[in-house]
Amino acid sequence: MTASVSGAVAASSSGTLGDHAAGQLRRLGEIAGLPGADSKVYARTLVDVLGPVARRPLDLPPASDSFLSDDHTPVEFSLSFQPGGAPTLRVLLEPGSGAASLAENGRTGLRVLRDLAARWGFGIGRLDELEDLFFPPDPEGPLALWCALELRPGGVPRVKAYLNPAANGPKQAAKTVRKALKRLGHRHAFRSLPEGDRFLFFALDLGDWDEPRVKVYLAHQDLPVTEAGGLSRMADGPEPAEIEAFLRTATGLDIAPDDGLGSPLARRPLQTCHAFTDTTATLPGGFTLYVPVRDHAPHDGEVLARGTALLRRHGIDPAPLQHALAAVTPRRLEDGLGLVAYLGLAHQQGRPPRIMTYISSEAYEVRPPAAPLPAEAPAETAAAGL
Repeated sequence: MTASVSGAVAASSSGTLGDHAAGQLRRLGEIAGLPGADSKVYARTLVDVLGPVARRPLDLPPASDSFLSDDHTPVEFSLSFQPGGAPTLRVLLEPGSGAASLAENGRTGLRVLRDLAARWGFGIGRLDELEDLFFPPDPEGPLALWCALELRPGGVPRVKAYLNPAANGPKQAAKTVRKALKRLGHRHAFRSLPEGDRFLFFALDLGDWDEPRVKVYLAHQDLPVTEAGGLSRMADGPEPAEIEAFLRTATGLDIAPDDGLGSPLARRPLQTCHAFTDTTATLPGGFTLYVPVRDHAPHDGEVLARGTALLRRHGIDPAPLQHALAAVTPRRLEDGLGLVAYLGLAHQQGRPPRIMTYISSEAYEVRPPAAPLPAEAPAETAAAGL
């Protein structure tokens, strides 16, 4: 979810962004077991949420430098896997993509969310309570508002909003998160968070959720693998050994500790999400670890192999993931890197663990396969960072 990378254009220069992403959604919907009519409704919703940029031809560059994906496509898909059923399909969108300013981006996102709330009959009171914290007149940071739709049968999704803790500046991010949690009744939540290098996102479940969550996302740069197991703050959360085993498989450390790509955890940071539902609780009820797998593998074929191993370890059929990647792109997996941007391990109290896979739309670019560093670089070259 950062800056773009060089590479061959992923999609045909014909068609529009909306055509490209809506087609991907319909194909993924079939894999997730959604009725065809529902997938068509959700595809139209995707186009509506994107607004004018959905009509933008793909032979033009992205309308803005969206932080949502490496090639600035304002769309990302994800599949949530757990034993015994079809995966759950989600789509993450930036409604204000293409806006002239970050402030306008945020205003557009709020307007779109309010339109969705009116369409589907859900309240956004919790978001309204936080508007002054996350939407200042002159916001900073890489994003203003993202909107996630969890797609389910019936044509009415569950909705999530992702906000920028650094909207008032990076130095105010912790204060913003603390205030937001307190306003929503989670007075003990901030003290329960682990240490992190920065606050990435503040997220809210909106609408029809059994247990609406408030989620805080943290980045952990240069984290030793042996310390990852201590990041969960759940009372009955995953064992440290489970977290470390997931991390080793996702990064390839259990196969090749030295992959020739440099120190594995000194690249794009690991991320954690800490979810709160009960305002009387002193600890979070959910924990997710996200690994930016595209920074830890030579190509997407290897990423699929690791995802397959993780799914099988949790008793989950990996075939839907394999079909999902083929539904998004016809290219050979070995010809690019970043189709799967993140692999995640999610725990929520009272539920079995889930494996999360985040799939890039690649509307504008395909990141080329990684080129391993020389086994032994001259000392002066390495010191100079060349």
